[in-house]
Amino acid sequence: MKKLLGHIAHLEITAPDAEKSANFYVERFGMRIVDRRGDRIYLRCWGDYYRYSLVIAPGAEASLATMAWRVDYSEALDELVGRLDERGISGVWRDDLPAVGRAYEFVGPFGHSMTLFWEVEPFTTDPEFASVYPDRPERRAVHGAAPRFLDHVTVASTDVEGFAAWYSEALGFRVMAKTYLDHAPVNVFTVLTTNEKSHDLGIVLDTSGVPGRVHHIAFWTDHPEDLVRTADLMLESSVPIEYGPSIHGIGEQNYLYFREPSGLRVEVNSGGYRNYVPDWEARRWTPSVGSNNFFKNWNMPDSMMEAFPAASGMTATEDGASPQLEEALTNPWSTTTGTA
Repeated sequence: MKKLLGHIAHLEITAPDAEKSANFYVERFGMRIVDRRGDRIYLRCWGDYYRYSLVIAPGAEASLATMAWRVDYSEALDELVGRLDERGISGVWRDDLPAVGRAYEFVGPFGHSMTLFWEVEPFTTDPEFASVYPDRPERRAVHGAAPRFLDHVTVASTDVEGFAAWYSEALGFRVMAKTYLDHAPVNVFTVLTTNEKSHDLGIVLDTSGVPGRVHHIAFWTDHPEDLVRTADLMLESSVPIEYGPSIHGIGEQNYLYFREPSGLRVEVNSGGYRNYVPDWEARRWTPSVGSNNFFKNWNMPDSMMEAFPAASGMTATEDGASPQLEEALTNPWSTTTGTA
């Protein structure tokens, strides 16, 4: 299938206290607010090539409102809408997004909202933020985690294999790697990409039955050492570290996880490989090989199995499943589902 999507462009999340979350991304993270439209707050990293990469809207709980991708060329937008229509997915055309032209928003078969667009206003920063590097959108942030740009989003789904297949066939995502349980052919984690990154979309297995949940959002830093610095800054600001710093086996990225005030999980990552192979076949991993923590030197905390909004049921991760969830997935009499 020809390439139709270019890259992830922005995420819209919800938070019970949007101002408190926005202050966290500004003061602790190093992003800056560039717009306010109604009750929505628009923020950017210093290296984002478009005006914003994160939108925060008020909501009862932390959640993912939509994930937005820019298509690869102008005609691809209508082609993708046609492919969605063929599969019985209908959405709405929007022309109200700041700095973005005609956009199409729809809900995929597993309950996640996605927005596609081509037209975008060229970003020009204010003189006070200008960089001496002609290729940089603006100068490097000097406080907080200072991530360069938005990197990926990982969502939760009741059918990891089916999710990956649908997004690959309908939208052209490349399936890059899969994690199966060590003792059963159950796919608990898969990564997809629209370009040469190891992934810009991840999927973890979710047994809650609540559609459209999100596991974490992630931002990129230039150097793995930035993760250690970020961990130091977060701890000094009384923000607990949830997991890391360490290195993933899948993707080979260095990672660090913590929570923003709404409870939503945020990852900062760096490193990793680039893959330009057009006929790449997804690699198969298991937790014992080190799909999540390649060093295999400590166990992932149970809190990493939470997704948002909160719901009953269990969620896997790229590190596999808890003993309780694995028992349910491999028990033929269980009502918990897993797809091989």
